[in-house]
Amino acid sequence: MSARFRAPATTANLGPGFDVAGAALDLWNELELDEGDGGDESHLAVRAFSVFASPAAWSFSFTDRIPRERGLGSSAAVVALGLVAGAHAAGVEPGIDELLAAGLELEGHADNLAPALAGGVCLTWDGHVERVAGDVPALPIAIIPETRVATAESRAALPASVPREDAVFTVARATLLGAALASGDASLFAASADDRLHETYRGAAAPHLAELRADLPDGALGATLSGSGPTVIVWAKRDISDDLRARYPQHEVTVLPVTANGASRA
Repeated sequence: MSARFRAPATTANLGPGFDVAGAALDLWNELELDEGDGGDESHLAVRAFSVFASPAAWSFSFTDRIPRERGLGSSAAVVALGLVAGAHAAGVEPGIDELLAAGLELEGHADNLAPALAGGVCLTWDGHVERVAGDVPALPIAIIPETRVATAESRAALPASVPREDAVFTVARATLLGAALASGDASLFAASADDRLHETYRGAAAPHLAELRADLPDGALGATLSGSGPTVIVWAKRDISDDLRARYPQHEVTVLPVTANGASRA
């Protein structure tokens, strides 16, 4: 018996939604599960699979399309694949909160794992997931450098505290982000696209973020760092990817719409 599963890329934080907000993107990793004699038990997906079922009687074949260490949730997608495949093999149907809890020890970033599992736009806190929208009022266009950023190193660069005015600034933008997602209002979404909790300190790895914010191309609503970077998401009213490719010929530029679908059997 064989089965194929897929899980999407994600963009976490969405600017001011640090460690809380994330969206699933239309770029997919896949796993083909078949009867076999076990897989590499050190592989992240196989470890996630083993939360629900023994991998000993299965073989695992992976198709990886999400670039690694670029801020697009590649490890979250791998964990999500293992979780849904393991649940399928075990004949169980856990809820999203249960899947999140099962995968957090392996993935560690709920804001990536939640939308990888549930699809759409998710908020997560204290082990809970709320899928608040199936889309955002803008088209995500990813600018993906060749350089890589290790999440642990990026997080280590964040300060233990920030000035009160920066905290207030970010709380205001996070409130606008929530209102924009709830209402689908593009102007509120544009107003929310800034942050002083984490992007300020991660900007050295993604200098094109500051460049874009200082000179947004026509048709763009805003730009946010994707996860810990170095990928930047330009949120646009329409497809302006050709303009962005002309501006950044050294980077990969690709349209990655938000997908309403999360990890599942393909």
